[in-house]
Amino acid sequence: MKRDKRKKGKKSNYKNKLSLFQKPDIKFSRNCPLSIKNAPIIDYKNIKLLKKYISDTGKILPSRITSVSQNKQRKLSLEIKKAKILGLV
Repeated sequence: MKRDKRKKGKKSNYKNKLSLFQKPDIKFSRNCPLSIKNAPIIDYKNIKLLKKYISDTGKILPSRITSVSQNKQRKLSLEIKKAKILGLV
């Protein structure tokens, strides 16, 4: 006779527990604030907009913090660099 190795009485909740290697079912996504209707134009002369995406130390904030899309983040970083060279920021 073989003995059943599973413990009786306790049921495992593998589906309810979230392990380190599983992706969560709920994804928190925010829309890009520069891709909506009537969004401000990204330009090196628009200093008020550029200052929102620059930290106190003068570094460009990453898109995971600002929730800006990848394409707009590239444009934004180029315009911030232009403004820095011209001394506007």
